[in-house]
Amino acid sequence: EEHLVESGGGLVQAGGSLRLSCATSGFAFDDYAFAWFRQAPGKEREGVSCISTSDGSTYYVDSVKGRFTISTDNVNQKVYLQMDRLTPEDTAVYYCASDPWALVGAKIYHGSDYFPQPKDFAFWGQGTQVTVSS
Repeated sequence: EEHLVESGGGLVQAGGSLRLSCATSGFAFDDYAFAWFRQAPGKEREGVSCISTSDGSTYYVDSVKGRFTISTDNVNQKVYLQMDRLTPEDTAVYYCASDPWALVGAKIYHGSDYFPQPKDFAFWGQGTQVTVSS
């Protein structure tokens, strides 16, 4: 059975950094897409970053490009999101999500500038809160 467990959230001042971790289990780790989404109060869940463990490709939404970095530890089957130069607008619950890369990748390559949507992922963690104070 597949499981995703996020950790690493917390309170940080604007301009600071946090590293989120997603511990995974039950996945054929080298053939999946892992993504980070976030949801602020009163807003829809939005994509942040996505990585393919099949070919190592990475994707970011414009608002986090140059500030956030997604990576994986294939030995320990973990996914990370390094977040630098945080702003109050980054405050949200951050979720780790996963689905087979064959499915997610097909949508990315089929659509121009397509960023995976929540509906593209079947497996979700419980979320970790990130709060950035001004």
